[in-house]
Amino acid sequence: MTTQHISAAQPAAYWTGLAYESLISFIRAQLAEIGFTQPQFWLLRNLSKNDISPDGHGMTIPELQQAMSSYIRPEDDLKAEAEVLLERGWITRDADGRLWITEPGDRARADVKEHAPAIGVRIHQDIDDADYATTLKVLKQLIHNTGGGPPGLAAEA
Repeated sequence: MTTQHISAAQPAAYWTGLAYESLISFIRAQLAEIGFTQPQFWLLRNLSKNDISPDGHGMTIPELQQAMSSYIRPEDDLKAEAEVLLERGWITRDADGRLWITEPGDRARADVKEHAPAIGVRIHQDIDDADYATTLKVLKQLIHNTGGGPPGLAAEA
């Protein structure tokens, strides 16, 4: 039996689950070292016109939860995370309950974003770019084959 045959016989769901948990734990630990949680970073990104928000318009917690529904984890408490950002002065809340990013909050978001390449380098260490791209292509095909994923996700030819 070859290594290739053994690898192909192993359950993809098991390995993708382990990879997901490991990657999320690693990213969250790296962010914690610089004083952030991943949900705090996501909140700032979703409120910043310099990032995910198309217009920088304030959003309520339910609107933010909806915007992050494809990647937020069940244990993430956006209300509690927003309170921390309010205390830091990185966001404000208006009378309608909309959260708005402040200039210091946008600077903090940009500072954290500067760490992303170094985190990515650690994640990709000892992985050839072609192997990484092939892995993503295979994962997309697995998702396509099982009818999952976001609308518009197409398998690659």
